[in-house]
Amino acid sequence: MKQLLIVDDQQGIRLLLNEVFKREGYTTYLAANGIEALELAERIQFDGVLLDMKIPGMDGIEILKRIKMRTPDVPVLMITAYGELDLIKEAMDLGASHYFTKPFDIYEVRDAVNGMLKD
Repeated sequence: MKQLLIVDDQQGIRLLLNEVFKREGYTTYLAANGIEALELAERIQFDGVLLDMKIPGMDGIEILKRIKMRTPDVPVLMITAYGELDLIKEAMDLGASHYFTKPFDIYEVRDAVNGMLKD
């Protein structure tokens, strides 16, 4: 089973993504903030990461940098609010594979993750 880290400070989004990806056959891990995400990333080798751009305390760019330092090849899909084009560009330059803006189409996110994590 592929292991997927879901990082978002909004509980509803975490739960939605968790439900969708569990049904897809992934083992999912949830983090509400950067500290939780990085603690999980220290213990678990993830196959992919879904990462919100705006998280209180430590933003998605900093989390992305730290995850990529540890596991440079892990695909990361960023989720961001509309209008943060400068942050999206920075995330892509740092190695993010895809991005989606909120509100996102859950089926498109599912298809993107399945595509980036297929064998």
